[in-house]
Amino acid sequence: MPHTPTPEPDEDDLDAVPPPQPVFHVEQALLGALLLDPHRLDDVNGITADSFSTAAHAALYAAISTLPRPDPAEHARNIKWLDRVLTVSREQARGLTASYLHALVQVCPWPSHAPAYARMVEAEHARRRLLTAAERLVHTVHDASLPHPVQTALAETDVLTAIVDDIANRFPPRSGVLPRTPAPPPAAAPDHTEAAEEEQLLLATATARPADIDTVRWLLPDDLTLPLHAGLWQCLTTLARRNEPVDPVTVLWEAQQRGLLDNGREPGEVLRMLAEPAGSVGHWGERALRRSLLATAERTGRRIEAYAGDPANTPFQLVVGARRALADTAAVRTRWQNATGGTPSQQRRSAPSIRAGPPTTTAAHTARSTRATR
Repeated sequence: MPHTPTPEPDEDDLDAVPPPQPVFHVEQALLGALLLDPHRLDDVNGITADSFSTAAHAALYAAISTLPRPDPAEHARNIKWLDRVLTVSREQARGLTASYLHALVQVCPWPSHAPAYARMVEAEHARRRLLTAAERLVHTVHDASLPHPVQTALAETDVLTAIVDDIANRFPPRSGVLPRTPAPPPAAAPDHTEAAEEEQLLLATATARPADIDTVRWLLPDDLTLPLHAGLWQCLTTLARRNEPVDPVTVLWEAQQRGLLDNGREPGEVLRMLAEPAGSVGHWGERALRRSLLATAERTGRRIEAYAGDPANTPFQLVVGARRALADTAAVRTRWQNATGGTPSQQRRSAPSIRAGPPTTTAAHTARSTRATR
């Protein structure tokens, strides 16, 4: 059988392998310095084995930092200590070879610069920690299997905040230093069908019971998903604050004054929307605020994810940018606590229904059925 020559690697295949990131070379320089002069470990702080980007480098650093250091004179004459480092490292990274350890020593430009290399490794590890926590927050918001999504999202926000605080302690932020990364584009718009129905019920119920509007002062127009609904809620709160009559007609007139009908919205459609109350203002307001909190948490996570995903940002910039993003979630969280704290959920949702006609939406029918079983 004729011998079939082994094909040469395709250049396109080689191009598909990404080159090592700069931190990889920094880690090599640091490890080379410590292998050459183990006593320089005394000058290195702020990092652990977990700070390294590869398992092999982490295993090497763990071995270097745990093995007894050799006598400098003996270390200069033989490689016994290097052999011990290799043996211990292979327990965690079997692919390590003696030639790689010698290569690390060769690529280290200045062993005396080990503290500077360690600081760079620490900075990159901080960026990876922040990126991982931000990605986890975004994933949590979209996890439909969670029984308590708000509490879980807030817990992940707390973890993210703690990481930011830890990075700030290690790299105190400089005033006015913002990330250079542009804000991420808006996420794909979710299906707002259920939200729209519930917001319509909120608006209609608040129109029928304007005295209850004051009980949901924690709800802001921006918490509603649709611009028309946000504008109508602002009309309702304005009329209530002025102690003016509130009914579908007065709200429609206020909406016209604010230009909410300029896009061709039919007045009759607005009137029909405001004439179908069900449930309580507090219940629908809390539902709207819950969606707003989760949406804000997602935007916060996406912003921090974008900042941490840009290696050009320094730890100082990451801290400043992340804290500004977290402030948005903190503001909604405070309002959520005001809405839900100290009042049993059953009591909040037991207000009698106000009906002006048969339900015309799925949410209205659900609200009526739920109350009928209580």
